[in-house]
Amino acid sequence: MSLTYSNMMELGSKAPDFTLPDTISGNTVTLSEVKSDTATVVIFICNHCPFVHHINSKLVEIANIYQAKGIQFIAISSNDIDYSPEDGPKYMSKIAKMEGYTFPYLYDATQEVAKAYNAVCTPDFFVFDGNLECAYRGRFDETRPGMGRPTGKDLSNALDALLAGEKVTIDQKPSMGCSIKWK
Repeated sequence: MSLTYSNMMELGSKAPDFTLPDTISGNTVTLSEVKSDTATVVIFICNHCPFVHHINSKLVEIANIYQAKGIQFIAISSNDIDYSPEDGPKYMSKIAKMEGYTFPYLYDATQEVAKAYNAVCTPDFFVFDGNLECAYRGRFDETRPGMGRPTGKDLSNALDALLAGEKVTIDQKPSMGCSIKWK
């Protein structure tokens, strides 16, 4: 495991569009077709990362709460499966079902989407407003494996601000986790 901090996309940046296969439904998902008019959360994750394992249950809980309020969640794995076979699509589908993902879990085989977002670690969070402009990028919360129970406080605070029609604080901390496994 190589600890990596997120690159922190510039606030206000437009979300790069993408079309990727969903490993849960088997359908193709396009950002422009599934985005929310309120907010869209794009998360780069993978199956093997202990930082993702640490937050998975709480992430599903938070996604369920905010999806009920009109916010779209989308997870993407961009890892090279030659390096990390357990991050491949058939395993992604199994993990998504086991964890109870209620959001698409997309596979970025070419890694072009991760590059477009400048994602570098798992998990790496990006929150876009209804105009698909970056309002938040950073960590889920301050915890990590072996150091506290996940709360999702940082992500939740950003989503609450957007729901209230307020600006998200610019005091945002980078996410940290395993590096994306590049080809």
